[in-house]
Amino acid sequence: MSLVRMTRIAALTLLAAIAACSNSSSGNAPQTGPIPVVTTISTLNSFVEGVGGKYVHVASIVPVGASPETFQPTPQSVAMVSDARLLVENGAGLETWMQGMLSNANTGNLAIVDGSAGLPVKGHNPHLWMDPVNAKHYVARIRDALAALDPAHRTQYVRNAAAYDARLDRLTAWIRAQIAPIPPQRRVLIVFHNAWQYYDDRFGITTLGIIEEAPGQEPNPHDFGQIVDLAIAHHVRAIFGEPEYSPKLAEALARDAGVSVVTNLYDDSIGTDPSVNNYISMLQYDTRAIVRSMR
Repeated sequence: MSLVRMTRIAALTLLAAIAACSNSSSGNAPQTGPIPVVTTISTLNSFVEGVGGKYVHVASIVPVGASPETFQPTPQSVAMVSDARLLVENGAGLETWMQGMLSNANTGNLAIVDGSAGLPVKGHNPHLWMDPVNAKHYVARIRDALAALDPAHRTQYVRNAAAYDARLDRLTAWIRAQIAPIPPQRRVLIVFHNAWQYYDDRFGITTLGIIEEAPGQEPNPHDFGQIVDLAIAHHVRAIFGEPEYSPKLAEALARDAGVSVVTNLYDDSIGTDPSVNNYISMLQYDTRAIVRSMR
């Protein structure tokens, strides 16, 4: 038997053992205390917290600062899912690792919410949450799932969801007001990966260039040169990288285009700093950075 195959078998055995231990410790005992909820990405935590309030305890499978598109589940991931009552995923093809992880976890008492289900997906792009109007759809699906799990607090979940929707409406209006003074021809971005399509479409922005069209797929010299040309032709002032990816390509592109500002934007993950530690503050931070670059 090859070493690679033996390693894979050992890993699967470990995952199954952890799931079994988690199952035996939790059993089918009635829920007491906050409902344990896991999300796939930290950007979804705010929606769960906004709806669930004190009745939920939420954690994300993909750590803060990591990319869900390159993430590989660990034994700890399996244990988190096995101990949860509700799993909230983005869907739309973002979590390609999901089924493999679920196959190793105890999911007998697990409800699963696909947050983006029912929304129109554009060009296989899964980043629907980056439009705060779409975010209200996620909130509604989480509200309904929590109310089904915990009917005793249905009224509170409905009330919390309505309050969070109002915050999202204010966020949408604020972003529009920030972008409105920018002339349309200057509302252009060059970004590390294509997380911005839904934000762009909502607020009248165009992403001119994308450094990595697919995770880990670096541009060839011809494509790289085309992005540089676009940056120069459109007087782009900032090439936007992301904290969960290496800044080297973005920095190289900025140098070649004569751009002096390279700014991190957040999308797949919130940040650890208080200025970007929840969904609303994340989009406020991103919008301020984008507007500064366009001016």
